[in-house]
Amino acid sequence: MSTPSTVRDSAVTQAAIIDTIRRLVECESPSGDHAAVARSADLVAELGTRLLGAAPERIEVDGVVHVRWRFGASTRVLLLAHHDTVWPIGTLRRLPYDVRAGVLTGPGSFDMKTGLAMALHAVAGLDDRDGVTILVTGDEELGSPRSRALIEETARGASAALVLEASADGGALKTERKGVSLYEMVVSGRAAHAGLEPEKGVNASVELAHVTITAAALTDAAAGTSVTPTVASSGTTTNTVPAAARLWIDVRARTADELERVDVALRGYVCVTPGASIEVRGGVNRPPLEPGMSAGVFALAARLADRLGHEPLTHVAVGGASDGNFTAGMGVPTLDGLGAVGGGAHADDEHVLVDEIVPRTRLLTELVAAISRTEEPWHN
Repeated sequence: MSTPSTVRDSAVTQAAIIDTIRRLVECESPSGDHAAVARSADLVAELGTRLLGAAPERIEVDGVVHVRWRFGASTRVLLLAHHDTVWPIGTLRRLPYDVRAGVLTGPGSFDMKTGLAMALHAVAGLDDRDGVTILVTGDEELGSPRSRALIEETARGASAALVLEASADGGALKTERKGVSLYEMVVSGRAAHAGLEPEKGVNASVELAHVTITAAALTDAAAGTSVTPTVASSGTTTNTVPAAARLWIDVRARTADELERVDVALRGYVCVTPGASIEVRGGVNRPPLEPGMSAGVFALAARLADRLGHEPLTHVAVGGASDGNFTAGMGVPTLDGLGAVGGGAHADDEHVLVDEIVPRTRLLTELVAAISRTEEPWHN
């Protein structure tokens, strides 16, 4: 079977990629520790400069450091990764980096330092990098509050975005992700003595109960929409009518229309308890990655996988969000889950299957090359 000849073999070898993964994993980078994230960004810049022969931009936003390489005058294909993890400093002492019996382990190895290493080596393996951009952010695990604008600015006008988050079970790519909305419902009432004159109070806890039931009823399982009241709080003492209450709500939906439906309903909520008032904070956090935004790029990846002799690619829909939601929400065709094959994200058994690393990196190289050099329907 003939295969494309895009890859520079010296850049895409198991030993080279695993060494990059080791160095990334052994540089701990919990999202909330800005100093640790800065050290990790410096390492990413060092490793990428050596592989790519070019230094990146080092972009600091509100104390969080992101790294970006741009090749050429404009971005045709964006590789999107993050270098922060959920693991606190010191985790390496308990869960050290290791490779044993074909399995690579260590905090952040699966989510997503292997994917980051694959992105760097895949682009290093290209004969022509014109039109390719790599963006490595430092706050994805927190919901990307300081990188969203940077992601959207970088992706603007791109033909496609390739997200190096880890694959789903069995190596499946992620062609659909639910959008996410987060709300804080703040109820205001009036305090009074619960024994002497409760009738003079306006009970925020009672109103909170109405809000909770109303919000939960917005769930539409058939449409794939969940509206989940999560954290609730109210009251100050056991003998006082509560004057204030708060409810946090997590919304997940497959389509932008469903996120909009829930948003309108929550913002239009009318208090049931006389005298109570409500303030709605928050809103849409990440738009959905809808299947139509990934179909063309997935079809291309599947054709390339066949030419390379891979097993047929599979794809799934997942409930969790990634930075790919932002690019898809902009109208940029987006394919996610191109990173590591393994499992255990955010868990002690986090691991990567070593034998999958090189084939997936070669596929990524060919995919980047194909998108950057040809005109196809996936273009924005």
